[in-house]
Parts: sequence; structure tokens; C-alpha cells
Amino acid sequence: MEFLKRLGLEFEALDIKLFEIGGTSVTVATLSVLLVILVATWIVSGLVQRGMERAFKLRGVKDEGTVGVTKRLTHYVIMIVGFGVGLQTVGINLSALFAAGAVFAIGVGFAMQNLAKNFVAGVILLLEGSIKPGSILTVEDRLVKVKKLGMRSTIARTLDEEDLIVPNANIVEATVKNHTLGDSLLRLRCPVGVVYSADMRQVREVLEEMAAAIPWRVQAYEPVVLLTDFGSSSVDWEVSVWIDDPWMMRRRRSQLNEAIWEALKEARITIAFPQLDVHFDPPVMDLVERHRRAS
Repeated sequence: MEFLKRLGLEFEALDIKLFEIGGTSVTVATLSVLLVILVATWIVSGLVQRGMERAFKLRGVKDEGTVGVTKRLTHYVIMIVGFGVGLQTVGINLSALFAAGAVFAIGVGFAMQNLAKNFVAGVILLLEGSIKPGSILTVEDRLVKVKKLGMRSTIARTLDEEDLIVPNANIVEATVKNHTLGDSLLRLRCPVGVVYSADMRQVREVLEEMAAAIPWRVQAYEPVVLLTDFGSSSVDWEVSVWIDDPWMMRRRRSQLNEAIWEALKEARITIAFPQLDVHFDPPVMDLVERHRRAS
């Protein structure tokens, strides 16, 4: 008898009303059912994602960015559907819920503009697929590698091993350079100036020979050496080669600069630097000369 009484009390506890949504009372029992459905949906989402990953491997799709974006988008869709099914199962009318929430949405709409804009931008990025985890971008003059695409922001890693949280709207609205969209090829340019007294034919030959001998450049593309300008203190040249890893751009530029320095030094060609000639008027020169003799 005591056991039955306790069991009856437990069932009564499940019927305790917590709150009301859209004219439907939410009890401990209905909330528990909703949580069970959400947990089951999460498990189903995990199983579906694993199945998709195996299917991609069987079909030879090895792009981690494509796989990651597809899995994340699938997860969001399944969770939204599961949440809707859970609400309908516990007896909550979604149309009434949306109608009740419309008034609240108007009140906070202005405060949520940025969040909504970033959310929509995140959906666009996921559907469009132009930017994926692993993509190398130039954002606000910084070279970054995308680590994670979120629904509100994108997590990116800089060359200084710093994590940037970039709002999705910034990426969608601004002009972003994607170094790995079509391929990972990047043209690396290094300027150098030599003195006007140098033999320019020799300068070109030295720079072309040096650039052709670089082992890490993309061999399918010939290096380009250009005379770009006649500066105030130097004749300006530009050496450009192609690399296949944009993330190594800064290090490769350093190596190319070192190679240019060594090649010009070995050929005894002087790298120019700004110089300034100062001329004194004769009265000033006489005053300086008298002061020198007096001292």
C-alpha cells in the first residue's frame, strides 16, 4: 500500500504545471518528454553525420571543408525538425507559439538586428560553400585560416597563433580574398631597388637566374622579373614567383628576400637606399671654415 501511495505521489508530481505557452500548460511530464525527444534527435543527428562521413569517404570526397559544412548544416536541420516535432508531441501549437512570440519579437527586434544579420550571413556561408573550414583568407589585411564556421561568427586563426572571432556579416558584406577557393596558388612579389650606376642587364640576369633556382616555387609557372619604376634614389625591380601554400606566404617572402640579397651581393650589385645631399651657400661655408680654423 505504501508503495502504491508513493507511486501515486510521483505521478502527481509529473502533472505539476510549470508554465503555459500558447494556451497549453507545460508540466514536468511534458517537459521531460520534450527533453527525451531532443536527446533522441541529437543522437539521430550524430548517427546521420557519421553515415554521411562514411558515404563521402566511399565516394572519394576528401575535402574536409565540404564534409564539415555539410555535416553541420545537416545537424542544424535535424535539430530544428526534432524541436518542432517535440513541441507538437507535447501538445504545444506552433502557430499559437509564433503568434504569442510576435509581440515580443517586435520589442527586441531592433536590439537583435546584428544577431539576426550575422545568423542569416552564417546560413548563406554554409549554403554557398565559398568559405569552408581550412580556407585561407585575407580579412582586414590579415592572413587567416578558417577553423570553424558558426551560425553567428567564424573562428579564424592568424599567423601569430591568435584566434579571431569574425562576425559572419563582415565576411558576407566585405570583399574577402579567398586564397584557396579555386586552387591554392599564390603569386609572391618582392620589390628591390638598385643604384642607378648598376648594369641593368646584369641586374635582370642575376634576378632571373636566382628566381629560377628557387626549389620551393611552383615549377609549372616561370618567375617574372620586372623593372617597375625609376625612383628618387633607386631603379626599382620586382621579382615574383608562384607558391602553392598561401599559409607559408610570409616565410617564403623572407626566403625570397634573402635569396635576392645574396644574389645581388655575390654579383657586387649595390642595393640602393635613400640618400640626401646637403649644399651650403658660400657665406655659410665661409663661416663653417672660419669656425673650423679657429678650433
